Amino acid sequence: VQLVESGGGLVQPGGSLRLSCAAAGFTFGGYHMYWFRQAPGKERVLVATLNASRNGTKYPDSVRGRFTISADNAESTVYLQMNNLKPEDTAVYFCRAISFLVGNDYWGKGTLVTVSS
Repeated sequence: VQLVESGGGLVQPGGSLRLSCAAAGFTFGGYHMYWFRQAPGKERVLVATLNASRNGTKYPDSVRGRFTISADNAESTVYLQMNNLKPEDTAVYFCRAISFLVGNDYWGKGTLVTVSS
């Protein structure tokens, strides 16, 4: 089982990035997908949720209207489109896959996003 994030990097405030998380080794279409982030010295927090049916999303107030989670089941990939980035968005971003039906919970290793001028 693998979750591999990519797409992180350095971006100026107000810029955009699209993160990808490629999944392998499990039935991607049956899993709820999540993006978390962890800033230096802080706890890991949830920033986006996509249900297993791929018809429902949730975001905290801190990113709502700026971040969009989506998935391509055919490619077993989940995305996080991040617009109007702010310095406080600087963090390592992780994807997570959960199947409550079978009790599986997988994490990727993360990709670093730095928002700075």
